[in-house]
Amino acid sequence: MLSRKKHARAPFAPLLVKELREIVGGRALWIMLLITSALVGYSFFQAVSLYADASAAALQSPALAVSLSPLDGVLVPTFGAHYVAVTLLFPFVAIRSVSHEKETGALRLLIQLPYRVTTLVTAKLAAVLGAFLLTSIPALSVVLIWRLLGGHVAPAETLNLFFGHVLYGLLVGAIALFSASIAEGGASAAIVALAFTIGSWVLDFTVAGRPGLMEWVARLSLTQTLRVFEQGLLSAAVVLGIGIVTAALAGLAAVWLPPGTTLRTKLLRSLACVVVAIIAVAAAAQPKLSVDVTEDQRNSFSPADQQLLANLTAPLSVTVHLAPEDPRYADLQRNVLAKLERVMPQISIRLAEGRRNLGSPGTDEAYGEVAYAYDNRIDVSRSTSHREVLPLIYRLARVEPPAPASGADYPGYPLIANAEPALAWFFGGLPLLIGFVWWWSRLPPSITMSATEVKNERA
Repeated sequence: MLSRKKHARAPFAPLLVKELREIVGGRALWIMLLITSALVGYSFFQAVSLYADASAAALQSPALAVSLSPLDGVLVPTFGAHYVAVTLLFPFVAIRSVSHEKETGALRLLIQLPYRVTTLVTAKLAAVLGAFLLTSIPALSVVLIWRLLGGHVAPAETLNLFFGHVLYGLLVGAIALFSASIAEGGASAAIVALAFTIGSWVLDFTVAGRPGLMEWVARLSLTQTLRVFEQGLLSAAVVLGIGIVTAALAGLAAVWLPPGTTLRTKLLRSLACVVVAIIAVAAAAQPKLSVDVTEDQRNSFSPADQQLLANLTAPLSVTVHLAPEDPRYADLQRNVLAKLERVMPQISIRLAEGRRNLGSPGTDEAYGEVAYAYDNRIDVSRSTSHREVLPLIYRLARVEPPAPASGADYPGYPLIANAEPALAWFFGGLPLLIGFVWWWSRLPPSITMSATEVKNERA
């Protein structure tokens, strides 16, 4: 009973401050900030240059302006540079919060404090989140600079993109904490963490786009979590899935962190944690709730079509006679199938058997066709446009198509801008600021004493 009272009364704030000081006191965070500033600055310069070239063509042909979105042209590639830095460098930052305590022996003393192990891990994860927000300063400054250059910024899609990167950073931080808890030293923990992060790239290159079991394996890639947000979607299943996996990794770190627990106990608790996480992730994947936050509503049909399709209660079966690597399949997935999956209550999509590879031998007379079956009625189309597919589905469902919506199309935001002045910030001003804060944070407390404290000392 006494230990429970101590655990309940122990304040969380001092522990969090201690963890933040542990991360900020290391060199890894500041070195990552310097590298991230250079990566983000160069990516922003390249993105703005390419966007300006496309804008010049759009000014001559206004029809091309519709495809000019700052989200796709500037923000996503620029935040992509931050993603690379987080994938390769952030594990070294997060690992320090555990590995340094293991190497110095401070972990054994920390475990004896009146805190639960879960509370210790929560404080470390919160400190990792704070460190990630610091590393996001170069990427966040891009939004302000782009606005100062005259660029358009849509708040909803920009916040959604940043929210996705925060979830990804928290997931990488949880992987690093788990790696540090099972490894003896920082080097071993870094190898384990990078095996997770770089292994995701291997999955993307080797099994992405393949049907069947390989398609399920490809979904385990960490990079898949960001693509939904880069497309402008806020998916409940993705958010819940990332949250559950992050919590599970933190739970595994709490299991393996105490040095006095037997290996058998750790393995049994780890198995229970993994089983619960798998069940929770499977349950979280069921809801199809998602919100299209893009300004051009690229992931949705018109509101009238959305409402009509949502009221079609019978199952819709779609059989695609296309290879996954066929560009027409990518167009069909983007323009029709993904949108149907978001809005229709019952839909099943499958690739036709016997035609899974674009380069497979033999001929297939039905190749290129897409069969739609609804309420025992079937029709076939070769189109990858919703303008032809939706009327086909309405005919199968025997409902009248909605009246065409009368509204302004997405105008696009062409802008010819010069990002060269911004390079002075990313390669000059921001690194100097980072270096100054790094130097100031390493000064002894007596030197960094405030003026008020000095007056009190003199008095």
